[in-house]
Amino acid sequence: MSTVVVIGGGPAGMMAAIAASKKHNTILIEKNEKLGKKLYITGKGRCNVTNAKDINDFFDYIPGNSTFLYSALYTFTNEDTMNFFENLGVKLKIERGDRVFPESDKSSDIINALVNELQKNNVNIKLNTKVKKFVIKDNVISSVQLEDNSLIEADKFILCTGGMSYPQTGSTGEGFKISKDVGHSVTEIMPSLVPIEIDENWISELQGLSLKNVELRIVEGKKKILYKDFGEMLFTHFGISGPIVLSGSRVVNKSNNLKVFIDLKPALSSEELDKRIQKDFTKCLNKDFKNSLDELLPKKLINTIINLSKIEPTKKVNLITKEERKNLVNLIKNLSLNIKGLRPISEAIITAGGINIKEIDPSTMKSKILKNLYFAGEIIDVDAYTGGFNIQIAFSTGYLAGIKIDE
Repeated sequence: MSTVVVIGGGPAGMMAAIAASKKHNTILIEKNEKLGKKLYITGKGRCNVTNAKDINDFFDYIPGNSTFLYSALYTFTNEDTMNFFENLGVKLKIERGDRVFPESDKSSDIINALVNELQKNNVNIKLNTKVKKFVIKDNVISSVQLEDNSLIEADKFILCTGGMSYPQTGSTGEGFKISKDVGHSVTEIMPSLVPIEIDENWISELQGLSLKNVELRIVEGKKKILYKDFGEMLFTHFGISGPIVLSGSRVVNKSNNLKVFIDLKPALSSEELDKRIQKDFTKCLNKDFKNSLDELLPKKLINTIINLSKIEPTKKVNLITKEERKNLVNLIKNLSLNIKGLRPISEAIITAGGINIKEIDPSTMKSKILKNLYFAGEIIDVDAYTGGFNIQIAFSTGYLAGIKIDE
């Protein structure tokens, strides 16, 4: 029986080791003190383990090289992931946006299930063990050299060391260096699923304000819409965050001169919103403008909207002109923010960029440069929007690499 070394104990590495262990002696090497350290913090500690959408629809949510993932996602689908954990005793539930979580809301249940399965399959787990480099003989990898210069020999190797996001969990980019040293190329590394910094100074006044059911658009120049979504967002001291912002950050990587437009009332057309405001104004005819928006907007947002509307806060509602009201409608439907940039990659949920997909066989995850090297997970140049898609990619590529290790 041949020996397989899997490097990296995240979701891709654990699934690769489980799959490989069915036919091979398998060693799983992890530099941290425990497995699945990044999984612990995903989904705000609840672990958004996959997404329940039809697998055919997954590719619409993968802006980074989605076609490369056809074999992986159809070989080990989201249904397979859900069945895998249910069969291991982890009950799952489906929430808004088809996000799938453990019923307990504990990421530790997902990690414990994976660890138990690794142990059940006699995988040799080596924690607190850092790989320094591959040792090459006759154009194949003969062993990995560890930080203490000791060697671990094997027949096949699967590299699953992740990207460079959340470095405190161990994703510090060593896998990229290890891969480059043996001839692989790495595409430009950028943050993805990361908060957006905004130019406007008043943004800090809204820190902590969470908005639900708003529409967000990222626009290049005057008209080109690069991204549009509906859902939740959050104002921070430096800009904006939240699910629809994180997914939208993917398009900021490659563009300049970008603006964010927020529709605070997407359920209403401009005409309907105007009628709603007129109705509210009728109730407040003798009040100051600053006291007329309580039923329309969150309290923390009212002062900002008043200031941006350029209507005097103390102006009586019955004196507000039709033009001023129309401008207010436009402001609420198109709150405009200038994008300054992205937060650093250390704050990103995932990494965009990685091992060049042209150097990996998509049907096996096997290197086209070294015949006994395979890749899985975030180290590959693939990335998806938020919602459980990235973890599914990790499981799918890990499983495919593990079962195709002989090919």
